[in-house]
Amino acid sequence: MSSLMMAQDILRDMPRVIVHQDSTITRLINDKIEGRERQAVEIQGYRVQIFSSNRQQTAKAEAFALEKRLQEMNLSENIYVLYNPPFWKVRIGDFRTQEDAQLLKEDLITRLPDLQGDTYVVRDKITVME
Repeated sequence: MSSLMMAQDILRDMPRVIVHQDSTITRLINDKIEGRERQAVEIQGYRVQIFSSNRQQTAKAEAFALEKRLQEMNLSENIYVLYNPPFWKVRIGDFRTQEDAQLLKEDLITRLPDLQGDTYVVRDKITVME
């Protein structure tokens, strides 16, 4: 048996790892290799708002506690804690379409039913890579 055939037999019996990654990552790597830089720009889009309060004593702490809870869920979307006096808000995502934001809203309500009454799709300036 030739050494090439022996090597093929060894490789065939070895465990394999399959990596699934977002196409954005591949595009960013290729852009970097080819010397193209992408820039973040703000456009009109949609986010999912899950918290808004103007209670001076508790709103800030509640917003950051909710942000921590969401981070522990390992969401793939960006989480934003915003202060628009007198309101503290928590919003999620950077969606170009209302339909995409609606899908996240439905997923969040399923995973966090206690937030159902406070969860809305809102129009907002979003950050996207161009």
